[in-house]
Amino acid sequence: MRRIIYDVEARFDVLEIVEFYERVDGPQLADRFTSELEKFIEHIAERPESFVEVRSGLRRANLNRFPHHIIFQIVDTETIKILTVKHDRRNPDLGLDR
Repeated sequence: MRRIIYDVEARFDVLEIVEFYERVDGPQLADRFTSELEKFIEHIAERPESFVEVRSGLRRANLNRFPHHIIFQIVDTETIKILTVKHDRRNPDLGLDR
C-alpha cells in the first residue's frame, strides 16, 4: 500500500472540520466524519488512479455522507500527498497551490 503524507495545512483543514462537527452535534458526528475520511484515505492509497483528475496531477475524492472532498496528488509510485480537505461549497481553487 502507498504511503500517505499530508500537507501541514491539510491537517489543519481536518481539525477545523472535526471541531465544527463537535460544536454543532457533538463528538459522535465528528467521529463519523473521521471514520469516513479515514476510509476514503485508505481507498486513495489502494487505487489513487480511480479518482477523477481535476487539474494536471491533482485528483479529487468526494466523501459519501459528508459534503467534503479530498484533493490529493500522486507524488510517485509509493507516495500520495493529501493537499486539502474541504467543504464542497468552498472556493474550488482553495488549497490547490499547496
